[in-house]
Amino acid sequence: MRIGFFVWEYPPAIVGGLGTYAEYITREFVSMGNDVTVFTLNPGELKTREIIKGVEVHRPLIADASNVFPMFVIDDLKKWGTNIRLFNDIFMYNVLSAAKFINNMLKKEGCDYDVVCVHDWLSSIAGIIVKNETKVPVAFHVHSTEWGRSGGQGSEVVSYLEWETAQKADKVMTVSHAMQEDLIRHGWPKSKISVVWNGVDPERYNPKNCEPEEVEKIRDKYSIEPEEKMLLFLGRLTWVKGVRNLIQAMPTVLDEYPNTKLVILGKGEQQNDLVETARRLAINDRVACRFEFVPEKERILHYAAADICIFPSIYEPFGIVSLEAMSMGKPLIIGAQGVVGFREQVIPSGADQNGVHVNGGNPADIAWGIKEVLCDSDRARRWGEKSRKRVLQYFTWRKAAEQTLKIYETLQHPQELGEYRVVDLMDKLTRR
Repeated sequence: MRIGFFVWEYPPAIVGGLGTYAEYITREFVSMGNDVTVFTLNPGELKTREIIKGVEVHRPLIADASNVFPMFVIDDLKKWGTNIRLFNDIFMYNVLSAAKFINNMLKKEGCDYDVVCVHDWLSSIAGIIVKNETKVPVAFHVHSTEWGRSGGQGSEVVSYLEWETAQKADKVMTVSHAMQEDLIRHGWPKSKISVVWNGVDPERYNPKNCEPEEVEKIRDKYSIEPEEKMLLFLGRLTWVKGVRNLIQAMPTVLDEYPNTKLVILGKGEQQNDLVETARRLAINDRVACRFEFVPEKERILHYAAADICIFPSIYEPFGIVSLEAMSMGKPLIIGAQGVVGFREQVIPSGADQNGVHVNGGNPADIAWGIKEVLCDSDRARRWGEKSRKRVLQYFTWRKAAEQTLKIYETLQHPQELGEYRVVDLMDKLTRR
């Protein structure tokens, strides 16, 4: 297939899980014999067109029109304040990318695309434009929603873009059954929505590839002794991730397991709050925060160094970090209340158990989960082995790509069938 792929972030400009998804899934598509053209944001210093590991990447240069929007946009957008520049960049990226796709790729170069996929509201405007101007089927991939990210207090403009793209798209694809149920609850067209889980590269995320000396350096960096247990949280430091609740759970854990240290790795608006919470609880020496974006190789070493990985999210449509930890053979403690895809990855009981489920909004429940894993090291090790086994069985990028392509292929057949039926009907009418 020839696939047009519109996504806000793409290597080397990766911010979070969406960029990781885009990087791996497009390369998997190419390795399976498909042609992929990515349209993504250009911060200003990147090439406007290049090939990266077989993927053709376009990054149209944008311009600043942020002082124009307040002249005519609705009040909701005016509330963005200085963040209006972000909306400007998104808007310009969408319009310029869609125009380049339609006028250059389709009309000038004569490329024949089988499907266009757009990811989240960040590329939804491009999806709507492509639907307006072409007959190419559009798949709208929903990795999260504005109401979920904001606790129902988000931007009306963003929510409207999400809704409108879902109505116009030929297919809506999302990352978990929890997310599918949430979209349906909010009135999205049930018949359009399909679920494909994300994946991980089990060769890159393989504990056997980590040198013991490098792993030990990670533990030394945080002054973690061999007999101590290292708990790891990795991700964006925002309220939906439950990180503050995790810190609040630590005093209860430390009462029974004083040789435990929590390492928090990431960036976000809660940084100061997390430091202040640890200080107020007098556990500064048991919580190590590293507020920076860490390259993938070093992140893998952090997983290898950890004894337990903890992701107590309150809202998490999927969560690739848990797959990375599972692939590294770690037992997990995950938030499982609300719209959280983690619970489809981590099995909390039975023969395939690889971790425990907790209420990410309840520090006491998080503390219970941590103690439940700490109380039996041999069992925790077995859970880690089952984590990796589960990844190999269900959560590779190849499996994700295969399932995604099968759905893309179905977008071709209804169109062909519809055309046949129109021709058949016309033929019958003319014969009469």
